[in-house]
Amino acid sequence: MKIRIGTFNLFQFVEPPFSWYTKKEKFTDKEWEEKTAWIKKQIQVMNCDIIGFQEVFSKNALKELLLELGFKYFKTIDKAKIDKKNDLIYISTTVALASKFPIKNLKKVETDFSTLKKHNIEGFFRFAREPIKATIILPNQKEINFYVCHLKSNRENEFEYIFTKTDKLEDKLKKVEVALKNNYSLSLKQRLCEASSLYSDIKTNRNPSILVCDLNDKEFSLTIDALTNKKYHEENLKKDDFLLLDAYHLHKIKVINPHPEFKGVKRTPTSYFAGKGNVLDYVFVSKHFDKNNKFHIGKITSYEIFDEHLQKNQNGSLLKSDHAQIVCEIEINQ
Repeated sequence: MKIRIGTFNLFQFVEPPFSWYTKKEKFTDKEWEEKTAWIKKQIQVMNCDIIGFQEVFSKNALKELLLELGFKYFKTIDKAKIDKKNDLIYISTTVALASKFPIKNLKKVETDFSTLKKHNIEGFFRFAREPIKATIILPNQKEINFYVCHLKSNRENEFEYIFTKTDKLEDKLKKVEVALKNNYSLSLKQRLCEASSLYSDIKTNRNPSILVCDLNDKEFSLTIDALTNKKYHEENLKKDDFLLLDAYHLHKIKVINPHPEFKGVKRTPTSYFAGKGNVLDYVFVSKHFDKNNKFHIGKITSYEIFDEHLQKNQNGSLLKSDHAQIVCEIEINQ
């Protein structure tokens, strides 16, 4: 049995006559029709069984759209907030989960207060967007825990740390130490607390876990360590030990007729800023889906990036999306 998992940032999914953040930011009826038609087509091409969505304002409109496409089960855990001065303006966004398989046990992810102390967070804390945690029952009656997240975005002009595959966790921590201590990187600090709280929740799971997200941080970032690496949380560990794995690295990349000087496949960006591509959207899975784990219950058979719209316009379009869509196919053992 194969299942297809997707993540889809919808880029301001706001049904008219509502606006997002300011009164003038809204779609005409014609624009909305064009945007929803593109989203429907994209979802059909993705051909998923389960999809996590980001930037959901008009959840009922999304629920209806997905029902037409065969997604019988739809959940949100929060609702987009309305401006107190104008009830036609949304001032916050949410995530959503759609599935062709039954969803049960929808839960909030609680803040891990020990991580607030570790990251010197003072005062009130909450997720920028409340993540979803749900149990999904697969056709073979096995259950998986499924998370949908959209972590804190970077503040304007905030310095961004860029790491590579060769950077060790200790080096990353040393580079950001002063910035975190002196609150130069508040958005990063928020993301680290969000990722750490998710890690703490996933650590308690008995079921296999899958997390899809717009991480708002790059490949090899410290945020990924906070989300996936036990060593980030347990300082006595000598080696990296991962609770979650990036599904991208678990699939076999096919290379047809490589050039003699071929140095490997460069990962396709899922978003662009100022002409530079970044990987911000991910599918993470627990070790249950790593075929090298002797106790695995499934394996990653494909990992696809749907970015045709970004190839034509790197900045994306409000009538489409400014992110690529990610689809991961998993073959479940019978």
